[in-house]
Amino acid sequence: MTPEQAAAGSALSVAVLGAGSWGTTFAKILADAATASGVQRSIRLWGRRAEVVEQINTRHRNPQYLKDIDLPHSITASTEVAEVLSGADLVVLAVPAQSLRLQLREWRRLISPDAYVVSLMKGLELSSDARMSEVICEELGIKADRIAVVSGPNLAMEIAREEPTASVVACSDAEVASWIARSCTAPYFRPYTTTDVVGVEIGGIVKNVIALAVGICEGKRMGDNTKASVITRGLAETSRLALALGGEAQTMAGLAGLGDLVATCSSPLSRNHTAGRLLGKGLTLEQVTAEMTQTAEGIKSGQAVHELAGKLGVEMPITAAVVAVLAGKLSVDELGPLLLARDLKSEGDY
Repeated sequence: MTPEQAAAGSALSVAVLGAGSWGTTFAKILADAATASGVQRSIRLWGRRAEVVEQINTRHRNPQYLKDIDLPHSITASTEVAEVLSGADLVVLAVPAQSLRLQLREWRRLISPDAYVVSLMKGLELSSDARMSEVICEELGIKADRIAVVSGPNLAMEIAREEPTASVVACSDAEVASWIARSCTAPYFRPYTTTDVVGVEIGGIVKNVIALAVGICEGKRMGDNTKASVITRGLAETSRLALALGGEAQTMAGLAGLGDLVATCSSPLSRNHTAGRLLGKGLTLEQVTAEMTQTAEGIKSGQAVHELAGKLGVEMPITAAVVAVLAGKLSVDELGPLLLARDLKSEGDY
C-alpha cells in the first residue's frame, strides 16, 4: 500500500511487535485514531508471554503493563509472530533495542517488502553504535524512506489514560511521515512531523542517560536546582551529539528533544528516572535490574552513547559520569561534585 492509497481511505492492516506498555499503548492509539476517522483497521499485537496475549484477547486489557486500561476490541494479540505479520501494511516495532537486530533476522522473511516500518524504540545498539532506524534498514533491506520513528514525551500510562499528548513522527520522506501521523492522530494524541530522523532518534536515546543522572540526584535527595542544572546541561550534550551526526538544532528545542527530556527526567512513570533514583538510594545495578519490570534503555545504551561521542570527539561529561557509575568505576556520591568540577567557560560554548 502507498501513502496515497491509505490517505484515500483504504483499509490498513497493522502489526505491532511488542506488547509492553508503549507497544500496547501505541496499538490503542492506532485503534482510536481509526475510530475517530471512520477508517477500518486491523491491529494485531505480538507478545512473547501467553498470559499477556490471553488477557488482551479475552479481557481487552494488559494489566501487567497498563493496569485497568480498557483496550479497543479491534486489537487482537498472538504469540505467533507469523500470524501477526501476515498481510501487514504497517509494522510497528516496540521491542528492547539490544534485541532488535537478532529478532529482525528471524522476522525478515515474514515482513512484506512493501510494508512501512515504524520504530518506537529509543536506544543505541551496543558494539555498532547504530540507531534503531539504521538497524532496521540493514536487517530488512528496505530503503530509509520507508522507515519512520515516533518520539517525544511518550509516557505510556499517561497516553493510555488519554491525557493530551503531542509527539513527533520522523521520516526522510515528508509524505510518509504525514501519512503515518494521520494514521496515529487520536483525540488525545497529536503527532507533528519532521524529516530529521537523526535528531529525533538521538534526542530519544540520550535523554534516557540524562534521566538516569537526574534520578540518581533525586535518590541522593538533591534539590530542584541540581536536577534543573543536569537537565539543562543534558540538553546541551544531546544537542552536541545530534548536530555532530547531522541532526538539526530545531529538533533539540522541540518535542523530541526538550519535551522528551523534561518528561523522562521528571516523571515517576519514567523507567530511566526510576532506575536512577534506585541507584541513588544505594541499590546496586543488579538489584535495580531485578526490581524493574521493564527495560530502562539508558542502562543498556549509555555505553554506546559514550563510545559514539568519543569517536566523534563530542564532549558529554554527564553521560561519561553515568556510564562510570553503571560500570562501578564511580560511586553515586561522587557524581554530583564531578559534574561541577569542570573548567569555567561561557554557557554558549557547546
